[in-house]
Amino acid sequence: MGIYLVSTDPADWSDEEALRPTAVALDAELARLGLAPFAFAPSDHGFEEKLHRPMAGFDLLCRSLTADQSPLDWDVLLPAALPETLVLPVPSAYSDTTTVRAALPVLHGLRALAAAIELPVEHLPHAGEGLALGHWFDSPEVHRHPGRWRADPDTAYYTALYLRAAEHAHRTGCPMHYS
Repeated sequence: MGIYLVSTDPADWSDEEALRPTAVALDAELARLGLAPFAFAPSDHGFEEKLHRPMAGFDLLCRSLTADQSPLDWDVLLPAALPETLVLPVPSAYSDTTTVRAALPVLHGLRALAAAIELPVEHLPHAGEGLALGHWFDSPEVHRHPGRWRADPDTAYYTALYLRAAEHAHRTGCPMHYS
């Protein structure tokens, strides 16, 4: 059990029991803003990572970012340009509304955070399948990479998790959400 950050696939997006109400509300809001409805890009790769470590240090680190760059306070990370953060009148997994944020500004913010803590990004697993980041952070591999990030492994974990999630959304065209 727990909270997972996962990629959304077209089946979830069209399923009335899953994310279809969010998709309908999002398309209505995009139309109101004069934007095209969201369309998935084809992808065969999924993303799944568990949020299971304390987040206090990561929360503090994120305060250095602008609101549109923050990896916090969203329910859906959308791989599309948005003029602002959208709040949809549809319940999400953990709230009475669904907050949607654009992936690219979040990705830029996370790259800045990763650089600030000297996270060895080039050595992190790229795919989020099978909880790869969690396994990497729990493996002896982490001890091979020095840097400021080792002073707070929980903050480094969340920086890596959200960085890889934003990269995944941007690269594959699949929204991210919590499950």
